[in-house]
Amino acid sequence: MPYSIDIDQLRTFLAVAELGSFTKAGDAVHKTQSAVSMQMKKLEERIAQPIFVKDGRNSRITEHGRRLIEYARRMVALNDETLSAFHEPEIAGRIRLGLPDDYAERLLPQVLAAFNRLNPGINLDVECSSSNEIGRRIQKGDLDIGIVTSEDCSSVPGQIVRREPLQWVGSREHIVHDQRPLRLAVGPTTCSWRRDGVAALDHENIPHQVVFTSASAAALAGAVNAGLAIAILPASALRQGHRVLGEKEGLPPLPPCDITIIRAQVAIEPVHDALCHHIEASIGNVTMEYNPTEVEVVE
Repeated sequence: MPYSIDIDQLRTFLAVAELGSFTKAGDAVHKTQSAVSMQMKKLEERIAQPIFVKDGRNSRITEHGRRLIEYARRMVALNDETLSAFHEPEIAGRIRLGLPDDYAERLLPQVLAAFNRLNPGINLDVECSSSNEIGRRIQKGDLDIGIVTSEDCSSVPGQIVRREPLQWVGSREHIVHDQRPLRLAVGPTTCSWRRDGVAALDHENIPHQVVFTSASAAALAGAVNAGLAIAILPASALRQGHRVLGEKEGLPPLPPCDITIIRAQVAIEPVHDALCHHIEASIGNVTMEYNPTEVEVVE
């Protein structure tokens, strides 16, 4: 069984996936088209799965290739971050970071701890607030970088780094989801998860009632486990005692949730780049805005 994957092959693969052409990818990574094709063949041999499938004279990315994109992006980013740590002067400074408490609790503790270990010269000041409030503070210059839910902070442009399915979540010990009106534990009215859930229920004419409101993810999880209501949460927010509810329980599908990095206009120093790249490499699973399984790869 092979124990390593060539980073250069992964970098070329990402270029093919993002540019949709072996020729364009070759130009981007300074290789001939035949060299690109050879690298992709070797990469397929290494992972023992096809990443492209013939479609006439062209090729398309397979489901295995689509899965590989996320791993490739993370491995290339970590490779580049590692080399930068040893080849570039140590950077120092202070970063004011804002993020909602649910991200602070479930996604970023280990990520930020690792960043501190890798960058001892950078001081992080972390503030937890709602995505909407973080966006306002970014615009005012009170924060340098924010990690937010995209739909809750549309006024500030940013980079989507993670996409998760939203899910109806109930308790394994209770059947509150069978009751009507459906009892909901949700965030405040500014919360996009709440809006998406309520809109989906309204569309299906499912009677519902908000019985528990909190901006705290921990409080919502507690309400679910106590059997007070069901909640609308991203997949990574599920906790012990939770169960995912869906069509089988008569509940409508929900849209995905996007997590975005936003930056103040003055946050353009190497310290800010270092944190953004680290977060993207650690939690990111989004590499492009289109569906890579539908990309035509021109040879």
